[in-house]
Amino acid sequence: LLQVDYDVCSNYGNWLYSAGIGNDPRDNRKFNMIKQGLDYDGNGDYVRLWVPELQGIKGADIHTPWALTGAALSQAGVTLGQTYPQPVVTAPEWSRHINQRPQGRSPHPRGRRGPAHTPRQHRDRGIDFYFSRKKDT
Repeated sequence: LLQVDYDVCSNYGNWLYSAGIGNDPRDNRKFNMIKQGLDYDGNGDYVRLWVPELQGIKGADIHTPWALTGAALSQAGVTLGQTYPQPVVTAPEWSRHINQRPQGRSPHPRGRRGPAHTPRQHRDRGIDFYFSRKKDT
């Protein structure tokens, strides 16, 4: 693994977090590779660049080739177990992201988008509202 922007501390911390043993205050925290792929590489361009065996798979399906139908795999020129390996593990939490399509390009790096307009009840609230304890107004 070649890293051009090598930073020992940051990379070590990220590897620990990815392995599920990093310092995280939340219980049962796991790194969800499928969600990350959809959030940061929604069309699969990065995967397609570095995993040429999957280049024939279109769009976000590239993140979960094992979930595709035999016909879709055949059309892409992929044979699981031969031209591309079968998954070693499939985590249960991945299932909610399989067959999801990114909702289009978003200026937010994680793909989250807020409402198209500010809801009436939030229009006149200043930043102090969000940092105060009293929320019933």
